[in-house]
Order: sequence, then structure tokens, then C-alpha cells
Amino acid sequence: MSNKTADKIIEYIKNKKQVAAGELVDYLGISRQALFKHHLSKLLKNGALVKIGKPPKVFYLLKEKKEARPRYKIDKKLIKIINTNYLIITPGGEKLEGYKGFVYWCEKQELPVEKTAKEYALTLQKYARYKKSGLIGGMQKIKGTFSNVYLDKMYYLDFYSIERFGKTKLGQLLLYAKQSQNKKLMKELIDQTRISAEKLIKKFKIGGVGFIPPTVKRETQFMNELKKKMHLAVKEIVITKIKTDIIVPQKTLNKLNDRIENAKKTFAVEEAGNFNAILLIDDAVGSGATLNEIAKKIKGRGTAKKVIGLAITGSFKGFDVISEV
Repeated sequence: MSNKTADKIIEYIKNKKQVAAGELVDYLGISRQALFKHHLSKLLKNGALVKIGKPPKVFYLLKEKKEARPRYKIDKKLIKIINTNYLIITPGGEKLEGYKGFVYWCEKQELPVEKTAKEYALTLQKYARYKKSGLIGGMQKIKGTFSNVYLDKMYYLDFYSIERFGKTKLGQLLLYAKQSQNKKLMKELIDQTRISAEKLIKKFKIGGVGFIPPTVKRETQFMNELKKKMHLAVKEIVITKIKTDIIVPQKTLNKLNDRIENAKKTFAVEEAGNFNAILLIDDAVGSGATLNEIAKKIKGRGTAKKVIGLAITGSFKGFDVISEV
């Protein structure tokens, strides 16, 4: 690569802040092929430039010179815990996992990394006591919420968020999979959900599975992707979202009675079969009103003796925290 051309590219981007490849082609008077093959690829490789965006809208900018980060003295066991459990999606759309993401969050919050790492591990330990065989049992919360309970079991893969540290790894994945309609994030969630669903199917001799339909209109619906790609070896139970003149998503309702009424009037079970047990799968459970009401409809039709609920995330207390997904 000509140093002269490289210098011209760097100087041009320095003045313009960020540029598209087409601008550089016009400025340098060379072909796009020559620009990519002989110049941009090498400047990216040696770290002089970074690119943002996705084709066809890709922009190039100078790589920021970052101050060397201090080395933190953290026990290897703590780092392993953080690497397993921590994930953050940055405001700039970066997915930072494990220790790297944790340090980013601590520095952004102006928190001491070593001390906060210990506190994070202790907080995880507190919530871990609710997990058994990789799942959190949610029946105690359901029974404490409803006078009439129709679910026989309720499980979450994880809590949506935990005290002080906010959204869990699955909470982050779920929020941004749905909001950004990112299929890579969706796949991560689907793969983890499948493993748990298969275990429950085997344990409770489940013969049918129902997926809770989405209530907020999106181009790519996560629950539809989940339904298509779970590939569970049991019959699918059809659960229909009833169309109303005005759509009222569950997440917009703050009162428990309103959520119960919403679930009662906007979901229908279309299944005449008879099963020993049915598994209902939802992405996020707050109050549990939707699953409990659908379980009531299933049992009322004589479709199943038992109904088991499974959610990717659930709330620890209350249900307002789930409203953002």
C-alpha cells in the first residue's frame, strides 16, 4: 500500500470524521476494487481505521486512541463467574460479554472494579439459591399472586434483572433480540430455551406444547421465531391472539386485575385433544396472568390434566420490570 495514499485517506477521514467508501473513491480517483483491496482492508487490519454499520451503509472512521486500562487484581474464580454470567449491550450497539463487559460497566458507572466484582459474585450467589437443576421455580410467586391457580408448575431460565446490577445475561439478550429484531440474539435464546423445554417434556411426560402469541406488532416476532425453530418432539397446541378493535398489550397494564382481564378476553385455545400434560412457553413473565389464564382455558376444555409454564425470564418481585420487553 502506498504510504502516500494511506496518508491521504487518513487525513481525509480526520477532517470529515466518518466517510463512506464512495466518497473515498471520488476523492482518490480510483476504483472501488482498488480502494478495498489495496487500501481499506490494510488500514482496517493494522488498526488505523474502524468501520461501522452494515452493507450497503458502511462508514469508516479513525480508530480512537484509548488510554491503557489499569490492570485489576481479581481472583481467577471471580473472573470465571463474571465470564459465565455477565453480558451488556452498549448504547453504541456493542455486545460485550464476560469480564470485558463487566469492566466497561464498572468504569462507566465509576465503580471500583475489584470491590464491585466481589459484590457481583455475592449477589449472584443470593439469587442462585432459587435455581434447581438450572431452572428457577416460580410457583411460590404465582400462588402468592392469584387466589385461583391453574398452573401446576412454573419455571424461568433466569430472572429478568437482579438488584443493583440490572438486567441479567438473558434479560439483556431478550430485550435487544426483541427491540432490534436481531436473529443472532434470538438464536442464542432459542438454543437455551430448547434445552430446558426438552428436560421438562421428559420429566413431566408432556405431550403438547403451546407458544404464547406476541401482542406487540413487530416485523420479526421473537415468539414466532421461537415456535418455528424449537423443533420439539411433541404436538403444538394452537393458542390464538384474539383481534380486538384496539390492541392493548399486556406490558402496558400495571394493575393485576387488568392483566387478568386482558388475558381472559384476548387469548383462545384451539385444541380438542387430550393430554397428560401441556407445556406453555413465553418469553417474559411478570405477574404470570397470561399463562395462568391460558392454563385455566386448557383445563376448562379438558385438554390437559396438568399445565407447566416455562419462561425465558421472570421477575423476582412484582411485574413492572418486565414491561420494557
